[in-house]
Amino acid sequence: MPFASLGLAPPVVKGVRAAGYVDPTPIQRKAIPIILEGRDLIGAAQTGTGKTAAFVLPILTRLLGGPRRLRALVLTPTRELAAQVETNARDYARFTDLSVGVVYGGVPLPPQERLLKQHGVDFLVATPGRLLDLHDRLALRLDYIEVLVLDEADRMVDMGFAPDLKRILRLMPKDRQTLMFSATMPPELNRVANEALRNPARVDLAPPQRPAAGITQAVYPVPRHLKTDLLDSMLSRSEVSSVIVFARTKHGAEKLARDLQRRGHSVATLHGNRSQSQRERALLDLRRGRVQVLVATDIASRGIDVEGITHVINYDVPHAPEDYVHRIGRTGRVDQVGDAFTLIAPEELKQLTAIERFLGRAVPRVVLPDFDYKRRPTDHRPSEPRAGGNHGGGRPRGGAQGPAHRRGGPPGPGGSRRSQGAGGGAPHGRGHGSGGHGRPNQTSSARGPQTSEAPQHGRRPRKSHGLDRRGRRRI
Repeated sequence: MPFASLGLAPPVVKGVRAAGYVDPTPIQRKAIPIILEGRDLIGAAQTGTGKTAAFVLPILTRLLGGPRRLRALVLTPTRELAAQVETNARDYARFTDLSVGVVYGGVPLPPQERLLKQHGVDFLVATPGRLLDLHDRLALRLDYIEVLVLDEADRMVDMGFAPDLKRILRLMPKDRQTLMFSATMPPELNRVANEALRNPARVDLAPPQRPAAGITQAVYPVPRHLKTDLLDSMLSRSEVSSVIVFARTKHGAEKLARDLQRRGHSVATLHGNRSQSQRERALLDLRRGRVQVLVATDIASRGIDVEGITHVINYDVPHAPEDYVHRIGRTGRVDQVGDAFTLIAPEELKQLTAIERFLGRAVPRVVLPDFDYKRRPTDHRPSEPRAGGNHGGGRPRGGAQGPAHRRGGPPGPGGSRRSQGAGGGAPHGRGHGSGGHGRPNQTSSARGPQTSEAPQHGRRPRKSHGLDRRGRRRI
């Protein structure tokens, strides 16, 4: 079934084909006709299955030919997800005269304010807090919103955005169309849904507890004190070329990144203490193959779509089984294949049991060949990087392989080969490329600083000859 058969406008179909897609995914085949009818919708959606295109494409079709003002709004819980959705929408709108923009916190507010007032947008992606800031400064109006999308609505509620969402709803016309996508429906979200939606259609776009079929899962039992050594051995294999490693805490992510850099790996970090420009640089470096490893906390487990991720490795086992599914969903996206490995210490078996019960099956146990599981942990002092260098120098070992051949429709957030990092509200100029002539919209930029610092090596350990501060031999 081609995209044209779904009722999408020809310029939108042309845009999605130019992005490299021919046939819609099952999610898109189910959701697009309902949205084109103007009905409200609640979708249970797993990232990486084409969810974003399922709502972006019909919204763009609806906006064509209408008045030029802010008519469609997508709310997301995080800056990273907002930037990814905007990138996809811009790609699909390239053969229209529609203007697409994004606003979020972590970057200066005045440039976003000026751009919204001077240029305006038809389609806006935003985080709730920054949207309200701009509304309070009279930079935008929500009176004419025709379509509202609440993307990853459960996570917005989990992050405390429910009061902001209710305030935003009161600022909009009551006769709008509302689309809600959520992996779960906690009680607070049910209350928001009852206020926001009218007789919604319900579509199970993908069972959230089911990882994508292309992901090969495995568990590597290992004593906790040998986790970093085992991870180092895994990353040194040639087939491991583009990896996201998940740690539980921000401090743990920074420490692990330093340890891996000392062992010669090219590493970037992504967690809540990194600035917006640092986050954007880390994702861009991973996309472009400048780093082999991204060490991240769960901030990256939902919505971040980087093509060509060969492996996801859980250095720390997540507490919630749902988080496990979202983590490993960063690989094997949209009919691609990928590997998801979990390093499991004896004290983490309880979490693993909960994950396997949630999945409905056991995850295979694997032993890494030639790794000495009885060894003492490596006392690794800073050294010169191995071939491939570290962050900011040289090429990562193994190179960053390009994305696997994609089958089916567009992915969820991200996946754009033209992504240059998300801006702080960069609406795209109107009138460029309209009428299907093939010229992409020009971008007015309000992006924050684009520089980023890689995790530093830290202080060089004192030479202790194997003894601790009290003169005891380390083990």
